[in-house]
Amino acid sequence: MPIWIDADACPKVCRDMLCRAGERTATSLIFVSNHPIPLPKSPLIKAVHVPSGFDVADNKIAADIMQGDLLITQDIPLAAAAIAKGALVITPRGDLLDKNNIGERLTLRNFQEELRGSGLLSGGPAALDNKDKQKFGNALDKYLSSRR
Repeated sequence: MPIWIDADACPKVCRDMLCRAGERTATSLIFVSNHPIPLPKSPLIKAVHVPSGFDVADNKIAADIMQGDLLITQDIPLAAAAIAKGALVITPRGDLLDKNNIGERLTLRNFQEELRGSGLLSGGPAALDNKDKQKFGNALDKYLSSRR
């Protein structure tokens, strides 16, 4: 079962961790993006480039991901689509999203979108800090260990 990566918004530090973990555990990685992303050469690492456009990469992932696959994304609607197909989701901050918490996350995301649209909220998420990086690494290791 491969790990799918929404690569357009995946932080470099997470991308690097994924590549090292993929090589260490012989896990296939599929990076989907609408622009070239530097990746190490490996038979385990596949880059899928899609045309530019709103949600083109997300739609590709949502169409191709399968039950039991893992998706790395911070895109909540994409996470919801993957979870509906039986996939697991880990955010770059190390949060596990599943059928038990995706509804709440989707509601919060939609509310924040409304606030941004009305001008009451601006900006996006804060940059990843060391705690986020460690949490992501731990979540990834836990997932990979559970597959052995």
